[in-house]
Amino acid sequence: MQTPREYWSNWASQLHRLKLDAFAAWLLDAGAPVALLGAQALFVARPLLGPRSDALARLLEEEDEVRAFAAYLREEAAS
Repeated sequence: MQTPREYWSNWASQLHRLKLDAFAAWLLDAGAPVALLGAQALFVARPLLGPRSDALARLLEEEDEVRAFAAYLREEAAS
């Protein structure tokens, strides 16, 4: 099983390609209080969404990881 950080580069490049990286970073920062609810919804939907949803759910479960991924997105957007 991959850790969420192993997906970060792929997620960041997809968000950058769609020009949603800055918005996603903002959303992660602003939505931190409800991130745990989103994680639980992704865990429930895992059979339909696949293993990537599990990695995203695990990321959203940890407040420090959410902040770290938002910072990673901002760094990638700046470069």
